[in-house]
Amino acid sequence: MKVLIIGSGGREHSIAWKMRQSPRVTKVMVAPGNDGMRRHAELVPSLNSHEEILSFIKQEAIDLTFVGQEVYLVDGLVDQIEAAGCRAVGPTAAAAALEGSKAFSKDFMHRHHIPSAAYQTFSDQALALEYLKSLPAPYVIKADGLAAGKGAVICENLEDAQNTINRMLSGEAFGEAGKTIVIEEFLIGEEASYFVLTDGKDFVSFPSCQDHKRIGELDTGLNTGGMGAYSPAPVVTPAIENKIIEEVVRPTITGMAKEGKPYKGVLYVGLMVHEGNIKVVEFNCRFGDPECQPLMMRLKSDLFTLSLAVAEGTLTEQKIEFHKDSAVCIVLASEGYPQEYQKGKIISGIDASSSSDVEASEAKCCVFHAGTKLDGSVYRTNGGRVLGVTALGKNLETALVNAYQAVDQIYWQGVTYRNDIGAKGLLHVRDNRPEKSVGIVIGSKSDLEVAKKAMVLLERFGVGYELCIASAHRTPERTRHFVKELEAGGGEVFIAMAGMAAHLPGVIAAETTKPVIGVPVVSSLQGLDSLLAISQMPPGVPVATMATNGAANAAILAVQILALRYTDLRAQLMLYKMEMKQQVIASHHAAIVESS
Repeated sequence: MKVLIIGSGGREHSIAWKMRQSPRVTKVMVAPGNDGMRRHAELVPSLNSHEEILSFIKQEAIDLTFVGQEVYLVDGLVDQIEAAGCRAVGPTAAAAALEGSKAFSKDFMHRHHIPSAAYQTFSDQALALEYLKSLPAPYVIKADGLAAGKGAVICENLEDAQNTINRMLSGEAFGEAGKTIVIEEFLIGEEASYFVLTDGKDFVSFPSCQDHKRIGELDTGLNTGGMGAYSPAPVVTPAIENKIIEEVVRPTITGMAKEGKPYKGVLYVGLMVHEGNIKVVEFNCRFGDPECQPLMMRLKSDLFTLSLAVAEGTLTEQKIEFHKDSAVCIVLASEGYPQEYQKGKIISGIDASSSSDVEASEAKCCVFHAGTKLDGSVYRTNGGRVLGVTALGKNLETALVNAYQAVDQIYWQGVTYRNDIGAKGLLHVRDNRPEKSVGIVIGSKSDLEVAKKAMVLLERFGVGYELCIASAHRTPERTRHFVKELEAGGGEVFIAMAGMAAHLPGVIAAETTKPVIGVPVVSSLQGLDSLLAISQMPPGVPVATMATNGAANAAILAVQILALRYTDLRAQLMLYKMEMKQQVIASHHAAIVESS
């Protein structure tokens, strides 16, 4: 069987890679493709129109055409292929309006009671601006038509929202695609992506994913086509998945059929999940990019067989299986993306980053090409998103380690990527942490103000603690009892704060084998007496010593100790450090503006 894949990015590379593994497939071709796909497919870069594609399908006797990119679908390529009596995977132009027109999509969801954000559609600037003023910030403004994944803009204030509306409706921002806009209610929650293959009647589901749209870490900066993705997404629990299927997928497939636009192909549901409820952010009519890459890595079933069943309307006869491993895709982009960027940078380390043969179905790490060009024996950058480094692992954290280790092998001048891909997923990994992990002991009530700095930070990280006022000299039995009780309940770290002689941390350290962090409290000698007392422990009685009144750092150190065991705390610490980095950079920029 011969397969033709339509598209040129990392999504199409991963589809070609997976199709190549089918024993039923004799040849895989991609139009137009990119040079990085040559290892897995024959490129047909000269097909520039629907007519040329259709002529090629007939000439080469293509058995199945898989249309990967949305623009071809919205423009009716599948209609033409099927009208010629050939098989294709993808919706018709009428059905692809679910992605091709945000206005149609929102109206469809409203008609079929599919949960989504409140909205209004506008092509008149004055009416749009008037409606905008009735909404609270932040504002969500979407171009009605296709905009390469960048047509949804979130504006933090009214002025930016007004400027965005003006630029869209004037055609400056997205041309014809933005001349009608949708203004939506801003949704709170965590985003997730859900995909099904459907033949218009039946469907099979793929595992959940989470994409990362913004260019910057901690979801800052401009929207992109996607900077990374992972699967599965823990936010999509079994209960949430059931809601997606019953409240969104089934009503969509049934509703499109009732409206005379039967939907066949890949249905992408972009979701916001909040407090056990779901709302649809958007529909797309193809696999997401980069979500497709981890999904193809996890797919155990034969993609060709499933795709053929979609085209022939026999999906009810098929089952779909996936590897249990998690998968992560890290997108490596050109410096400047999603705005202006340079092409032609020499890429090194692509081969070194793959842990096994990329052609093998059991590969643990693959590099999928999105924007590369072969120049002799070297690859050069040839796009905004250049590579998608995709890795498997027994769990999300292992997959992330494998992916970032591979990323470290690849370099070109200005290579750009996010270091926080998957961190939101790790926050959901709640290992069996005790209710109270940290014991805070202070020598007197006067030390409470210092202790509060530690308490605030522990609460921020979701670490339970218990506070006790006890004296090393006056109530040694109370101190001993508190230590034993906390240990019995699973306590793992102690923070002891005291002034003057400050024997308290040493007394606690003598009673436990758990880590003890001492915080000297400023007293009669500006805290030097307590600092020296805590730092001079006898051999075999170690106490980590902070600076005077250093309760905040004591809390961070306690979290770091706990993070050796708990996954979600490791993720939280990484995000916390990124926040501190961004604060420093913001302060630097503010100082420059102030001084100029």
